[in-house]
Amino acid sequence: MSRQVVRTSKFRHVFGQAAKNDQCYDDIRVSRVTWDSSFCAVNPKFVALIIEASGGGAFLVLPLHKTGRIDKSYPTVCGHTGPVLDIDWCPHNDQVIASGSEDCTVMVWQIPENGLVTSMAEPVVVLEGHSKRVGIITWHPTARNVLLSAGCDNQIIIWNVGTGEAMINLEDMHPDVIYSATWNRNGSLICTSCKDKAIRVIDPRKETVIAEKEKAHDGARPMRAIFLADGNILTTGFSRMSERQLSLWNANNMEEPMTVTEMDTSNGVLLPFYDPDTGVVYLCGKGDSSIRYFEITDHAPYVHFLSTFTTKEPQRGMGYMPKRGLDVNKCEIARFFKLHERKCEPIVMTVPRKSDLFQDDLYPDTSGPDPALEAEDWFDGKNGDPILISLKNGYVQGKNREFKVVKKNILDGKATKNTENSSPANKSASPTPSIKSEAKLEEILKEIKSLKDLVSSQEKRIIKLEDQMSKVAI
Repeated sequence: MSRQVVRTSKFRHVFGQAAKNDQCYDDIRVSRVTWDSSFCAVNPKFVALIIEASGGGAFLVLPLHKTGRIDKSYPTVCGHTGPVLDIDWCPHNDQVIASGSEDCTVMVWQIPENGLVTSMAEPVVVLEGHSKRVGIITWHPTARNVLLSAGCDNQIIIWNVGTGEAMINLEDMHPDVIYSATWNRNGSLICTSCKDKAIRVIDPRKETVIAEKEKAHDGARPMRAIFLADGNILTTGFSRMSERQLSLWNANNMEEPMTVTEMDTSNGVLLPFYDPDTGVVYLCGKGDSSIRYFEITDHAPYVHFLSTFTTKEPQRGMGYMPKRGLDVNKCEIARFFKLHERKCEPIVMTVPRKSDLFQDDLYPDTSGPDPALEAEDWFDGKNGDPILISLKNGYVQGKNREFKVVKKNILDGKATKNTENSSPANKSASPTPSIKSEAKLEEILKEIKSLKDLVSSQEKRIIKLEDQMSKVAI
């Protein structure tokens, strides 16, 4: 009798736990738009959720601690004239978020440090260049102010957000709708999946396709493709029999997949969330009520199923917290924000450990918030690996950095004039923060200050009353 050897892995016993009711965000009208993006974006400060909005598109931005019932009158980010399809937080500034919409525009917003006090309708910059709705937004992982957008006009535009210019336009590479577009670890390449069933690896600065696999998955339903830390590509898609598949490809030789894992028959698109530090990939199907997770290793069979976390309710979307936002004291290796029809529920993935000491094997140095390059350097052909930080004492929020650009800063009102004059050739972009928006920002800052003063005076009053109470009690 040969005994099957069980593969050892520190992630074999990872378990998921849904947050208690009082730690959820309740009474949120999650968007009903039929679009396969995650509808949710999170960072160590805020959770942003695309919601139903009359007369245009809007999303909510909530400070992480603002749990419980969210009032219907809570301020929103509401500058788009059509439904918002995708949102993404800037990895280098936790107060900057970009949104793409059915109104064919991309907008970039700067959220006040403590969250919204009034609804925000004036973006910092509007990026206009797509002729159809914009369904994919993703920031460059290592270069400051570089943003990629992909639209239903089958083109990808890479912007320098700091000047509002469309720097690179990839328009003849995709004959059909682009389903996904992601950067590799240092942002030198992008990988796309398209309705024509092909996966393409593109060098955006040379504007060339350097690798392509036609019919990566045979099924007609949407695919997703992401880069792994070692440069390989992981795809999720459907077989001809509508069975969901997970495949791994060598970007240097895409003739055949390194491995294919068949999963189940369901029509929900699998959204992959990948942790480059641990090599664990989480698959969240839209409309599923489960999160499956796998460990990716260097040796065959490469993809190892770990476990499934299941809840009763199906998910409408999913947000994924960057590593620096996790609680290292609780051995938390991932945190998801699951969207229901009317609420958002955090789900924590934990490795069971008895020791209270910092677990270095679970938390190798991870990507920090500092960019390795400025936008101009990247467009000039330079690359930079992520600047890593240690999580040994937990991630400490740095001082709020103004959204800066070396030559011109569109968030600095004084620079508005140079920005307008900087690129007369490029009329498609309109980075014109009005005086009105500046006045509004000042008004908000005044309101924040007065609220802080009020809180401070009330705290003093409470201390005084408690003091009196203790004397009475004696």
